[in-house]
Amino acid sequence: MIKIENVHKSYGTGDSRNEVLKGVSLTVKDGDFVVILGASGSGKSTLLNVISGLEPADEGTICYDDRKVSSMNDTELTKFRKEYIGYIFQQYFLLPNLDVDKNVKMGADLAGNKEYRKTIKAVGLEEKRMKYPHELSGGEQQRVSVARALAKKPKVLYLDEPTGALDEQTGRQVLDYICTLKRELGFTMVMVTHNQNIAQMADTVIRMNSGRIVETYHNTKQKTAYEIAW
Repeated sequence: MIKIENVHKSYGTGDSRNEVLKGVSLTVKDGDFVVILGASGSGKSTLLNVISGLEPADEGTICYDDRKVSSMNDTELTKFRKEYIGYIFQQYFLLPNLDVDKNVKMGADLAGNKEYRKTIKAVGLEEKRMKYPHELSGGEQQRVSVARALAKKPKVLYLDEPTGALDEQTGRQVLDYICTLKRELGFTMVMVTHNQNIAQMADTVIRMNSGRIVETYHNTKQKTAYEIAW
C-alpha cells in the first residue's frame, strides 16, 4: 500500500515561488490501477514524480507499507527505486546505440533479472530483439520502454502520458500490453494522462485541479483498451 499525507511541493523562491501541490493526501492499494486526470498545470505529473521518489516533497509523508520514503537519504532512495519502482514516460528514453535486447537488459540488470527476454517476448518484440531504436516504429519503441520497465520486476509501475505521442491504433496496443502484463504480474500501476477515456480502464480515478485532489471515484467495471473511445 502507498499512503501519502499532506504533501506539498513548490518550485522557485520569493515572489516567483509556485506552489504546485497543496496538501495532497491519498492511498493506493496493492494491485490497484490508478489514473490521475487534470488540466495542464494541475499538478498531476508533479504528484507522480513525488510519489515515485523522482522528486522530494517539501512537506508531508510518503510511505510504502512500513517504509517511509519521504525520510530516506539519497542512497536509500536510489536503492528503493531500484527494488520497487518502474517508469514509463511519453518519451521513450532508449539508448540509440543499443539494440532492443540491451536496452531491456539495462532495466533487468537493476533487479538481477536474467530472464528478461521473457518480457521482450511478452510485449511482442522477440523477432525484433536485435533491432536498434531507429529501426522500430513509435509503438515498438514504446513497447521497448515498457519491457525495460517491467524487466525490473517492479512492485509499482508509474506512467506519465505513455500514449501521448502515439496514434490511436498504437496507443490502444501499448495500453493493452501493459494491462495484460499487469494482470499476469500483479503490480500496482499509477498513470497520469490527458485522455479521460483511459480512466474507464482504471480501478480508481483521481481528478486534480490547482494542486489539489478534487474528486476520487472507483469504477465498478473496467473497460479494455479496445472498448474505450479515443
